[in-house]
Amino acid sequence: MKSKRLFALLIVSALVCSGCNQPGNHSESLVSEESISAESMPSNSNSPGRTDFEIIVEDDTNPPVEGMVRSPLTNEWTNPETATTRPIAVMVPNESAAIPHYNLSDASIIYEANVEGRLTRLMAIYENWEDMNKIGNIRSTRTYYAYWAFEWDAFLVHYGGPYYINSLMDHELTQNIDGLSGDNAAFYRTKDRPDPHNVYADGAALRERIQTRKYELSYRGITDEQHFQFAGKANPNALTQYGDNAQNATYIDMSGCYPLTRCYFEYNEEDGLYYRSQHLSGGEDAPHTDADGEQLAFKNILVQYTKQEVLDDKGYLVLQCHDDTRDGWFFTNGKGIHVTWEKGSDYGATRYYDDDGNEITLNTGKTMICIVNETDSFTFR
Repeated sequence: MKSKRLFALLIVSALVCSGCNQPGNHSESLVSEESISAESMPSNSNSPGRTDFEIIVEDDTNPPVEGMVRSPLTNEWTNPETATTRPIAVMVPNESAAIPHYNLSDASIIYEANVEGRLTRLMAIYENWEDMNKIGNIRSTRTYYAYWAFEWDAFLVHYGGPYYINSLMDHELTQNIDGLSGDNAAFYRTKDRPDPHNVYADGAALRERIQTRKYELSYRGITDEQHFQFAGKANPNALTQYGDNAQNATYIDMSGCYPLTRCYFEYNEEDGLYYRSQHLSGGEDAPHTDADGEQLAFKNILVQYTKQEVLDDKGYLVLQCHDDTRDGWFFTNGKGIHVTWEKGSDYGATRYYDDDGNEITLNTGKTMICIVNETDSFTFR
């Protein structure tokens, strides 16, 4: 697939400004930080913060069990069946009424982007999903999430969507499981919360539905053979090769880009992970945890700036998923660097490059990808 879908136009400025002035917005209270937007040039001076913590090193050169292989999503050791089975990409709402989620912390990769009304919606990419009996909750999708799911040759799991998605969902290469279009057997509702936040999927039922539709469980060979480049745990990427261009980043505040959920990430030097918290409307700061209390944590965080367009008076958006030399940031091991990204085709991977034009190397582990409007800004320190 080589068709490019390029979109321009900026989101209505009133939405941006009203979101940035809400009470409890962390970006207003933090001092001595880097404030980053797509229009600002990256600074060569280090932001203040600790630099004396040690990088976690673990000898993972050999598999813990003979026959295990590397996961294409995380680079962790896994069994061959999991590594060769296509993942699922599940649409998850993120407003306060949808909390807590179930099994979200088990996702290998999570995308977050704005939808209408400055809410955000998550798309969780899962490996080894067939034994999960409660995934979600699950809501509708948008076209831009589909293009990110395509990169992984994932089965897009959702519960409907606006009519803008119809032609893309009907495309011959698109393989999705939609609870509102004949796939309802893979989903179920609970009574612990009201509609529409009570829809969940069962892994075994999803597999059955995939087989009924005669979808291939194995990768189809239409995506890039390698997506991310990874460093092993024995030789982690500490970003030291970038010198002063690698800025301290032990606290990343995304509230300027997501003014309703106001998520932020705190680096834990003991395990080398970024832990996610949120400040949802009407609530207090709280760790973003599953129903079982497991907090979302990531080894890598990517921030990716895009152009956005408002499609109608309901506020539905379209995001520019296909582009080149757009701005972004990469955070890992308590540091961050400026990057650019490009995506040239529907099923081609989004690739991220440092300022010297080299593709970046992620560390082994889970990845959070924050897709943000190019007119918004976030802070880190």
